[in-house]
Amino acid sequence: MNSPFLLIIIPMLASMYIQWRLRSKFTEYSQIALSNGMTGAEVAQKMLNENGIYDVRVLSVDGQLTDHYNPQDKTVNLSPDVYAGRSIMSAAVAAHECGHAVQHKVAYAPLQLRSAIVPFVSVSSRYLQWVLLAGILLIQTTTLPLTIGVGLFAITTLFSFITLPVEFDASKRALAWIDSRGIVTPREHEMAKDGLHWAAMTYVVAALASLGTLLYYASILFGGRSRD
Repeated sequence: MNSPFLLIIIPMLASMYIQWRLRSKFTEYSQIALSNGMTGAEVAQKMLNENGIYDVRVLSVDGQLTDHYNPQDKTVNLSPDVYAGRSIMSAAVAAHECGHAVQHKVAYAPLQLRSAIVPFVSVSSRYLQWVLLAGILLIQTTTLPLTIGVGLFAITTLFSFITLPVEFDASKRALAWIDSRGIVTPREHEMAKDGLHWAAMTYVVAALASLGTLLYYASILFGGRSRD
């Protein structure tokens, strides 16, 4: 098999495995009731209030694993199983998303940087596949389209790596808070930590997959240039 092609295949297989493990852990810990009986929404509201955040709304959104914090409209969006759930995973995920709200409040630098390049990533993602396709088709004639495509892909890859400290820090804040406030027992804390670990690993694999794909297209680009 072409070795550059492995830069895409290996991360793809790793991503499939990580996604499977995450869903497995989410299902497992979602079936274990939180000892204090709080719902994810209650955990989220309590964490926000105790961090002096009163302008962020906690909402329920459709889907599974759709939980996220939106800094634009200041909302913590929780999937139904997390919002109304009274499980260890519900508490962990809700606290994690509130960790992002805390980052926003304290002006956590990686989150600010990530937010700053979102518009560039949005534009890049819109045209990236077409620019890369044109670059591949025209590689024998000109390398300009593929050069632009690699540049655009580099922006999305940078975004993926900036996301890593944002996600890990949010989990760190979440675990510290639910532990210090007695939201979880020591045993439940370990389960919450394990669940958030696998959630974070999806971002790690995504970043590595993006880097692998970037290197793949870069190898085509520089190979094309060497033939000019």
